[in-house]
Amino acid sequence: MRSLTAAIRARQAEGLFAVIAEVKHRSAKEGDLLRGRDPVGYARLLAGQPVAGISVVTEPVHFGGSMDVLRAVAAAVDVPVLHKDFITTPAQVDASAQAGADAILLIAEHLDDDLLEELAAHALAVGLEPLIEAHTAEEARRVAAIETPLVGINNRDITILEVDDTDVTRTQELAGLYPPGRVIVSESSIADPDDARRAALAGADAVLVGTAILRAEDPSGLLASLIGIGWPA
Repeated sequence: MRSLTAAIRARQAEGLFAVIAEVKHRSAKEGDLLRGRDPVGYARLLAGQPVAGISVVTEPVHFGGSMDVLRAVAAAVDVPVLHKDFITTPAQVDASAQAGADAILLIAEHLDDDLLEELAAHALAVGLEPLIEAHTAEEARRVAAIETPLVGINNRDITILEVDDTDVTRTQELAGLYPPGRVIVSESSIADPDDARRAALAGADAVLVGTAILRAEDPSGLLASLIGIGWPA
């Protein structure tokens, strides 16, 4: 398994800011994001930079993804691959591992405490690192109670498909609720190096950036500028 946690720490040790870039076909807010680009070719473009990992969104109805894309990307790149979807069953966790993912997103909003712990434990048992995401203070406290090194803060509200206009304020509000030593990923609403720096100063170890890079005229250039804020930021 390619460890996403280890990759984030490795980028930090190199003095780089850890960025997880994303392959996402479309969003409810922005529409078509790939704009005819091959998702595997785009993933290889991202992996050409010193990213900490690549996220692949597989949810088909709202985000246009598929497990086939996850399999293809996981086989095509050498960096850790994070599987993003609405994961609610052990069977989905198994499918993620079989597709070649290295980490899997679990969304606290969609899971009660027992199921969240069950899925996190099952992910670890099949060789996946769970990234457990919170959006509210209550969810962050729930996530903090689970013994997992990798935690996330979604700056947008997934319950409305992330169509809200927000910034990294949510990371600033919630990062301190996680115990020291957790690897914190700030997700969504990262548009430029200033946003990434704000997230880092709030306590984030990494950022997950999808739409901004996908929409950029020069995706590689924007990605390089995010990584280039350095560590410590």
